[in-house]
Formats: sequence, C-alpha cells, structure tokens
Amino acid sequence: MITIIVIGLAVVVLAILGLAATKPSVMRIERSARIDAAPGRVFPLINDLRKWQVWSPWERLDPAMQRAYGGAEAGPGAFYEWEGNKKAGKGRMQIAESTAPSRVTIDLHFIQPFENRGRVDFLLRDTTGGTDVTWAMESPSSFMTKVMCVFVNMDRLVGRDFEAGLARLKEVAEAADQSPANRSSTR
Repeated sequence: MITIIVIGLAVVVLAILGLAATKPSVMRIERSARIDAAPGRVFPLINDLRKWQVWSPWERLDPAMQRAYGGAEAGPGAFYEWEGNKKAGKGRMQIAESTAPSRVTIDLHFIQPFENRGRVDFLLRDTTGGTDVTWAMESPSSFMTKVMCVFVNMDRLVGRDFEAGLARLKEVAEAADQSPANRSSTR
C-alpha cells in the first residue's frame, strides 16, 4: 500500500514539474484602458513616481508602508523604494526611459516576498478626445515561478491589479482634465 502511495505521489510531482516546464520563460502581463483626458494630463501621473500614491493599486496594501524617493524629480533616473507588510513586500523601481507624453519605461526590482526583476512599460496613444493607455510588465520566469504558475494564474492575479490601477488612473486624470483651468490648455 505504501508503495502505491509513493508511486502516486511521484506521478503527481512529475506531472506538476512537466506542466511547469511548458510555461513560458518570460511572463508578460498587459492591460489597456481608454482615458477621456489628453495624454498631457495622463503622462505626468505616471512619469512622476510620487503621484503613483493617488492611483497605484498597491499603495493601499499597507497604510504604514515606508517610501523613499530619489534621483530626478520625474522621468529618467527618478526612483521609488518601498517596504511594507507581507502584501506590499519590498522593492524598487526606477524610470529608465521617458518620452513625453507617450511612453514611460520602468526597471522593477522586487526584493520581498520574492526576488525578481522586470520591465514595465506604459504606452500612451493620443486618440480623438482621449488617451489609450497600455500597461505592460515583463519579467523572467524562474523554474520555481513556473511551478507556482501551475497553481496560480499570474496574468489574472496581477492583471486585476493593473485593471484597478488603470481605472483609478482614469478617475484621477479625467477629474484633473475637467477642472476649469485645464479644459482648454491641453487639447
């Protein structure tokens, strides 16, 4: 009986490892939203890491989260470090490239709860009456990450956060775009 259990467990473990081996070596998560505000209103909310506090879905994970900002005020060289509870973790992001008002590229370094590096791109495309914003993240997938992805759909998990962040970014940018002083200045 013990032999059958051990063989059964070995088959399950091998199946999990086999499924993990089929997962991609690079994880990509991407979401898009239409924001009814000019790119000139949306871009500064992304390009200035201090402004992420008003729209980022992760800023509310830990009210006592410690934050540090440095480098440039905004754009290339600006960085943001955080350390919080288990949900918020610890990490650093730094703007690597910035082209107003159409693109911001960020180097992302997660330190806790797991070590990983990635690249985040925000693409802003001017459309009639607004901006299409695409938020994408790419990071290498270690074999342990691939095993975890057998059980957890990271696209769905992180994608929900991207969707929530884009929805909040939309609220903030559209509210700023509706103020009397801003209505005629950026369109």
